[in-house]
Amino acid sequence: MISLALYFVAMLAIGLYAYRKSTDDVSGYMLGGRNLPPSVAALSAGASDMSGWILMGLPGAMFLTGFSSTWIAVGLVIGAFLNYLLVAPRLRVYTEVANDAITIPDYFANRFEDNSNALRVVSAIVIIVFFTLYTSSGVVAGGKLFENSFGMSYETGLYVTTGVVVLYTLFGGFLAVSLTDFVQGCIMFIALVLVPFVTFSLLEQPLVTTLNEINQMNPDVDMLTWVGAGGVIGIISAMSWGLGYFGQPHIIVRFMSVRSVKDMPTARNIGMSWMIVATVGAITTGLFGAAYAHENNIVVKDAETIFLVLSELLFHPLIAGFLLAAILAAIMSTISSQLLVSSSSLTEDFYKVFIKPNATDKELVMVGRISVAAVSVLAIYLAHDRESTILSLVSNAWAGFGAAFGPLVLFSLFWKRMNFSGALAGMVVGAVTVLVWIYAPFTIAGQSPSGFIYEIVPGFIAASIAIVAVSLMTAPPSKTIEAKFDEMNRGL
Repeated sequence: MISLALYFVAMLAIGLYAYRKSTDDVSGYMLGGRNLPPSVAALSAGASDMSGWILMGLPGAMFLTGFSSTWIAVGLVIGAFLNYLLVAPRLRVYTEVANDAITIPDYFANRFEDNSNALRVVSAIVIIVFFTLYTSSGVVAGGKLFENSFGMSYETGLYVTTGVVVLYTLFGGFLAVSLTDFVQGCIMFIALVLVPFVTFSLLEQPLVTTLNEINQMNPDVDMLTWVGAGGVIGIISAMSWGLGYFGQPHIIVRFMSVRSVKDMPTARNIGMSWMIVATVGAITTGLFGAAYAHENNIVVKDAETIFLVLSELLFHPLIAGFLLAAILAAIMSTISSQLLVSSSSLTEDFYKVFIKPNATDKELVMVGRISVAAVSVLAIYLAHDRESTILSLVSNAWAGFGAAFGPLVLFSLFWKRMNFSGALAGMVVGAVTVLVWIYAPFTIAGQSPSGFIYEIVPGFIAASIAIVAVSLMTAPPSKTIEAKFDEMNRGL
């Protein structure tokens, strides 16, 4: 508890610093004044991306199925690298060229001269709905962490987790979120190196020998095979997670905040180094954890708690507290990012556009803070129901964002001929395809569509086809839009 108390104090201190540093205007509150150092932007993107998944989800998958789950990590690493290479520099330049766009919906509206605000409204609705659900999922994870590790009630865990995040996000804005993400990313990095290293050092026999013994006990799973039950389709499905990076608002908004496009190579090197070490640490935590549990006859009821189990068994309570803080850091970094992106859309894409176009910066900052509080209250309300279908919806949010926004972001940055109609069609088709793929009453090869292949694949393909087809069938963009596109290219 001492480690967690110190962690909470540090997060709140960072929020206070950010409050005094850069929240006088709306750009400072919602985008850090476009002045983040590459190291902060890179680790902030990584920490807000991975969430509790990197410390619980991926190790749990490796614990259960072995090497075949590695393809998810491979796909994510490739997707993150391409995101840095293709999207990051162009989005940093173009959002500034496009009337200094602060949010992703703002960028879409300016990029395609959307006077009807249709693009802005549809994209903002997608962001607010999905991120409210996403935030609720993180709050649930925080509640369960406090309940299982510290004996607190589930509800108390909800309020503690959300309360600290809301305080530093509400007052410190984007700078506070990014700086806390930087610290949280460092904590996660240390934890994902320390736990697998110590676990491996305590194994009594070669890893392959132990994994073979596990296979003999459970013939339905081969821990050493790289091809799981889904075969080649399963590998494609796992690696397709990488496609989601191009459309995740809480990640790509970090690219908009870097102080200069010249800093992008540095941010890419730092971000990818962090991610590779983190994913390797998560993979080995699951594998080594399975071997250690087998050797010592430890029953792990929930595979996704293997990081928690190892932390409590192998380390001094003070260090174990630090490792538990790493899980909380992963959860909180994502919640704060989602709160701020949702708040930004409510402020910039609804309040400023439809309610008070001439609002001052101070007023917009205040509305942004109220929005943070409002979204968090709704997230807590939804999180009180542990059996809610929210969690199943959140599990598909990555695919929803990836299919709705991914092709739209890529084409908007690389294809001058793309127009407003193509953008709107791509966004709608991508989102609808994902939903149909998840909930459709038909089967493919005897499986549900999402069981056959991850829904982001058909969603991404359908959205791309819709963008190209509709853009070519309708009038080309105006000369002004083409001029801005050329201006962006000159800025790279």
